[in-house]
Amino acid sequence: MNKKLLSLVLSGTMLLSIFTACTSSSSALGTTTMSGNPIFTSIFTADPSAHVWADGRIYVYASHDIFPSRGSDLMDKYHVFSSDNMVDWVDEGEILRADDVPWGRPEGGFMWAPDAAYKDGTYYFYFPHPSGSNWNDTWKIGVATSDKPAADFTVQGYIQGLPGNSFIDPAVFRDDDGSYYLYGGGGGKSYGVKLGADMMSLDGPLKQFTELNDFHEASWVFKRNGTYYLMYSDNNPGANNMRYATSSNPLGPWVNRGVILDPVVGSETSHGSIVEYKGNWYMFYHNAKISGNGTLRSVAVDRLYFNADGTIQKVIQTTDGVPAVGPRSHATEIKYYDLINDNYDEYTQKTEYAMTASNVTIGGGAVRSGNNIENMHIAGSYIQLTGINGGAGGKALVTVQYASADSGAAFKVDASGDTAGDGYFLALPGTGGWGNYTGKTSRLVDLNPGTNNTIKLSGGMGGANISKVIVSLIP
Repeated sequence: MNKKLLSLVLSGTMLLSIFTACTSSSSALGTTTMSGNPIFTSIFTADPSAHVWADGRIYVYASHDIFPSRGSDLMDKYHVFSSDNMVDWVDEGEILRADDVPWGRPEGGFMWAPDAAYKDGTYYFYFPHPSGSNWNDTWKIGVATSDKPAADFTVQGYIQGLPGNSFIDPAVFRDDDGSYYLYGGGGGKSYGVKLGADMMSLDGPLKQFTELNDFHEASWVFKRNGTYYLMYSDNNPGANNMRYATSSNPLGPWVNRGVILDPVVGSETSHGSIVEYKGNWYMFYHNAKISGNGTLRSVAVDRLYFNADGTIQKVIQTTDGVPAVGPRSHATEIKYYDLINDNYDEYTQKTEYAMTASNVTIGGGAVRSGNNIENMHIAGSYIQLTGINGGAGGKALVTVQYASADSGAAFKVDASGDTAGDGYFLALPGTGGWGNYTGKTSRLVDLNPGTNNTIKLSGGMGGANISKVIVSLIP
C-alpha cells in the first residue's frame, strides 16, 4: 500500500528516544560520501518505484504520506526524485494529485503505490485510485502521460478489465523483446497480464498467481540473466516481509525463494523496488525511522547482492545507505546525517522569541501561562511567529525549548519558504514533566528572503509546553 514521510532534525536526545538500533557511521565523516537513510527528507514518502531512463539519471516515483497523517485515505500528491550519483537527490516536484483525476473518488485521497514506464518518447505513470466513495470496491489503475520523466503528466484514463476490489500497487515491466507487462494485486490476490501496444489496454487474459507464498501486495518485477524475479510483501502480522519468487516466463509459474527484506523500522507495511544503476543493484524501500509513525514513512535504499546461482541475498538495512557512484551534484534533499547530527555551528545569527513577544500569536485552544504556552495537545492549537528575518533566503534552523510529560509529541512546522507546502515534522521527546523545560529540539526549514516570513507550530499530536523559539541563520 502506501504512506509517506517528511523530514526532521533530531538532537542526540531525540535519537535515543526514536531509534533503538541506530548506529552512527564513521563513513559519513570520512572520504566516502554516503547517502544516509532515509534518502528523501523534504516530505514523507513511501512505495518507491525506481527506474533508470535514457538521460542516465535514476528516478524514483513514490507515494506521499500527507502530514499530519490521517492514514492511508489521505495519501495524495505524487512526487518524483532523481539522482545521478545515488547520494545527491533532487525533489523534482509534484507530478499528479487526486484533483487531476476526472473519474476519481469525489473525496480524493487514496493515491497509493505508483509505477512508471517509458515507450517511444512517452513516459507513462501508473497509479491506483478509486472511482467511488466505496473505495475498496472501486479501484482503478489510472494512466497519465508526459514527454518528460518528472513533469507535465496528464491523466489519459484508466485500464479497463481489471478487478475493482483487489488490484492495487501497479508495477510495469518491459521485457527484452519490447513487450510490456502489468502486475498488481492486494488482499492476498496477485495478478499479471500483458499490456497492449497503447500501454493502456490488456493484450490477453489476466492471470492470477496462486502459487506465491503468502502474497499480500506490493508487486515488483525485473529480469536478470534470463530469469524473471517477482518481489512482493507478505502478510506477516504487524510487520510485512518482502519475499520473492523466480520464473523463466514473465507470467510464471513462479518458484518461491524466501524473504529478502525483513520488517522495516516503525512501519507495518513494506513496499520496494529493485534496479541496477551504474553496475550496482539496489533495493529501495520505506521505513518510519524519521517519524516513528507507521503512517508517516520515508524512502531508504541499500545495496542488493546476488549469489552465483542467481538467488538474492537478504538485504541488510543500514543507517549509512549507499556510497556515491559519481561526483557530487545538485541536491534539494538534506542528507539524513545532517538531519540527525546536532551540529549547526554555522547557524550563528540567532534571534530568540519569548512566548510573550508581540509577534507571537496563539490560537486553536493554546493558552499562555506566565511566560509559557500550554495546551498544545489540543487539535488545532498553534503558535505563530510573524516578521521573521530570512536573510538571503534558504535554510534556517528553528529551535524549540519546551517541557513535556508525554513520552513523545510532535509539531507540524510551516514556514514561508516551503515550496512543497507540506510543512516539516518536528519531534518533541518527553522531558519527564510539564514543568521540566529542558527539552530542546531543532528543525531545518526554508525561509524566503527578507523580513516578512512566518513560522507556525501546529499541535494536536501529543502535549508540550513551549517556553522559547529560536530562529538561526547562517550569516
